[in-house]
Amino acid sequence: MIVISRNVSIPDNELEITAIRAQGAGGQHVNKASTAIHLRFDIKASGLPEYYKERLLAASHHLISSEGVIIIKAQEYRSQELNREAAISRLVAVIKELTVVQKNRQATRPTRASKERRLASKAQKSTVKALRGKVRRPPD
Repeated sequence: MIVISRNVSIPDNELEITAIRAQGAGGQHVNKASTAIHLRFDIKASGLPEYYKERLLAASHHLISSEGVIIIKAQEYRSQELNREAAISRLVAVIKELTVVQKNRQATRPTRASKERRLASKAQKSTVKALRGKVRRPPD
């Protein structure tokens, strides 16, 4: 059982976890042991609440396929157990990231004092830049 929040969790039978051979450096160990983990999670067939499913399926994320399956490959560790934990934690992070409700931005207007400060600083910068020119000697 993977806990997403207080009310939401994913049963283990909804995850398809496969051990595969990892890529990259590691010598003979990489060629012999299947330490990488390939995790597949079908959003449509899951027991997640409808709100979560809608948010996940509507999101355009590189880990979510067009069929609505989250595919995660974890191979950063040399042990299968650590890669399984890493894959599951990445799945939880993706679900939490995509189901966060953004606060509505309340439009505000700048105050009169802030406008005056901005204009005063612009005027000061303008004079500083105007004084940066070449110094000309008065004609004799």
